[in-house]
Amino acid sequence: MITAEITIIPIGTPGTSLSDYVAAAISALDNNDIKYELTAMGTLLESKNIDEILAAIKVAHEAVFIVGADRVATSIKIDDRRDIDRTITDKVSSVNQKIG
Repeated sequence: MITAEITIIPIGTPGTSLSDYVAAAISALDNNDIKYELTAMGTLLESKNIDEILAAIKVAHEAVFIVGADRVATSIKIDDRRDIDRTITDKVSSVNQKIG
């Protein structure tokens, strides 16, 4: 299972609120049919296929331009584990078991 975390930052926006840009990126993911989890500081993606992950990142990145950003910085972290299938939920549960 492949998990990725993306943070998309529009640059040069007229105000400090970025929720409209985040909403546009998330809407693009909804149209891309990929499993994702929105967090306060980024978005987690999950797929068995790297091409699906990269395609989802591209549409989310482009969506921020579509709603008016002139410049966009996107940070990407990818965890591609091939020895065993572990979902985002599995990873969080594993840590919670060890601390709880």
